Amino acid sequence: MSAAQYFSLKPEQQLELLTKAAHASLPHWSLDGAQLELIKFRENAVFAVNASGKKVALRVHRLGYHSNPALQSELQWMRALSDSGIETPVVIPAQNGELFIEQALEGLSAKVQIDLFEWIEGEQLGSVEEGVTDTASVSASYYSIGELAAKVHNQSSSWELPEDFTRHAWDEVGLAGEQPLWGRFWEIEQASDAQRALLIKGRDHVLKALSALPKTRNDYGMIHADLVTENVMVDDGNVKLIDFDDAGFGWHLFEIATALYFIIDEPYYQSAHDALLEGYRKHRELTDAQLELLPLFYLARAFTYVGWVHTRPETETALELTPVLLEMACKQVNHYFKKSQ
Repeated sequence: MSAAQYFSLKPEQQLELLTKAAHASLPHWSLDGAQLELIKFRENAVFAVNASGKKVALRVHRLGYHSNPALQSELQWMRALSDSGIETPVVIPAQNGELFIEQALEGLSAKVQIDLFEWIEGEQLGSVEEGVTDTASVSASYYSIGELAAKVHNQSSSWELPEDFTRHAWDEVGLAGEQPLWGRFWEIEQASDAQRALLIKGRDHVLKALSALPKTRNDYGMIHADLVTENVMVDDGNVKLIDFDDAGFGWHLFEIATALYFIIDEPYYQSAHDALLEGYRKHRELTDAQLELLPLFYLARAFTYVGWVHTRPETETALELTPVLLEMACKQVNHYFKKSQ
């Protein structure tokens, strides 16, 4: 079976292969025979592992998404953030001392990367599909997200990158170039001619506008790039950041746009927006002049989600959300150009 054939499988068939790989990987951590419970299957498959009364989290990565050096760099940054006081999942090295292992998929020559983490206690602030868990505490939740984003940006702005550190970039090329990180979103099959024209119009503008922006330590560096409510865990008042799969180099405003994008049309958006900025500004400067660029980053963020479902049509997320994400992106294009006139 080729990688292309693997991605042509139905989600439940892919998950069956990933689950077998997860079981086969357990001896690398002396967890032979441990029980697995699926927690999440979207980009990666994440399992809770129960062995001898201890609970840990095992992550099976999407086939071919990151190179080994890129994954090594992700785990290095997570450790550096933890050392700076930002709580992140603690990686558990395999018996050979490596931070992750490679495991063959049944019937496939390629291998998937698998890593293991200490269990994170707490509850998610919310989810992409359902929004904020407790709308009564929106301001407090987004204030915490703002604080967290600022602390992440402070750390990355002062951190000297390790030798051979490598991650993708959410820059003008990665967001709106000829080969964006998550695919040529304007070619999505489900788009009408009118929608495709809007996507192309928006993409041309985003590429030009981002190409003119500076990339200094004040506004650009390593970002989490997926700072949505489902990736923020709260445990007895402590805030913890999880899921660094998309972390890479990018503008700090792209981080903020990501945190707010899926609630733009919610009645509590303005409260969340204001709370996030207040929390951010407690730890890091963000001027009103900088914020004028936020609509541009909403547009860039909208395109990434269309690209994601375009290049992952086999996923449940794509099957359920493609029309919604496409409509949201086109709405952002219309809103952006109407506002700029």
